[in-house]
Amino acid sequence: MNSSSPILLFDSGVGGLTVLAELRQLMPKAPVIYAADMAGLPYGTKTEAEVAARVAGLLGRMAERYNPRLICIACNTASTIALGMVREVLETPIVGTVPAIKPAAALTKTGTIGLLGTQATVRQGYVDDLEREFASDKTLLRYGANDLVALGEHKLRGESVSVDEVAKAARGLVLQVGGEDLDTVVLACTHFPLLEPELREAFGKHVTFVHGAQGIARRIAHLLEGERFSFWSKSFAVTTGELDDFRRLAGAFERHGITRLKRF
Repeated sequence: MNSSSPILLFDSGVGGLTVLAELRQLMPKAPVIYAADMAGLPYGTKTEAEVAARVAGLLGRMAERYNPRLICIACNTASTIALGMVREVLETPIVGTVPAIKPAAALTKTGTIGLLGTQATVRQGYVDDLEREFASDKTLLRYGANDLVALGEHKLRGESVSVDEVAKAARGLVLQVGGEDLDTVVLACTHFPLLEPELREAFGKHVTFVHGAQGIARRIAHLLEGERFSFWSKSFAVTTGELDDFRRLAGAFERHGITRLKRF
């Protein structure tokens, strides 16, 4: 493997910055290409076929162009739908992002767990499998809060996001039968931790929030342990959308050591 080969971090938008933040703690000098499919955002309202075709097609082209040493799909929706397909067609190691149901099941005291994701994520059989394996003796309440994706994007752009807006987008979770017993909520979209302060205020101090960014970063670091990096290699970000709009997020990327923004 060429020592300048980057890690490719792929998301539908900028929610994957929550993963990048954790990765920088473990691998501060590793070259990273952050790929945001802004032209395809949001994934949560698309069909499974649309998401699978789009993700597989984009990652195939990106793997060919950038020759990454590892690809991380930092998107729960893309991972739960397309992870298996992408692994079949690419030789590059792939790390996916799946809902953190296992740690949530270990944390809950009431036995009632909430799952906040996109509509596409919460209906996936992959989630059913995780529930059966790790939370069969718990109550798992699911809610597709698609509007939280846009609110997370707005917040990163420096736009005002109120607790009331966040509460409105997520309240369908607690309005379900048994919602009053929730004490642990899985944030099953990488955009949602961007809104964790607002979610904490909306849900109350008795609720614990769990997401997988730290675990994903540890997995990447483990798979790349012992590999050489050329520290002079510059990280950058690419978008499938309009570059002028993407540049409005320059400040968010700069906080993670990325100063070059490009159009894919």
